[in-house]
Amino acid sequence: MKLPTVCPSCDSTLNVSQMKCPSCKTEVSGDYELPVLLKLNREEQEFVLNFFLSSGSIKEMAKQAGLSYPTMRNKMDDLITKVGQLKTNL
Repeated sequence: MKLPTVCPSCDSTLNVSQMKCPSCKTEVSGDYELPVLLKLNREEQEFVLNFFLSSGSIKEMAKQAGLSYPTMRNKMDDLITKVGQLKTNL
């Protein structure tokens, strides 16, 4: 099961309230904000992962996705803007 990051009722970003160690069963409870990258939707997280795996080459990502470089660059710029906004909301 993938970690839900958005509230199914109102689309707000979810916080983590409990974590559990599968080995020793220790539980940690509280109200913790998700890291910035986990606040991105799944498609945006995949984009970041693919960027990393392509050694930071937008040109290579565009080639693999069958898109033009300017299209991929625009996607990157949009994601940079979103991450910047998420960081200022911390």
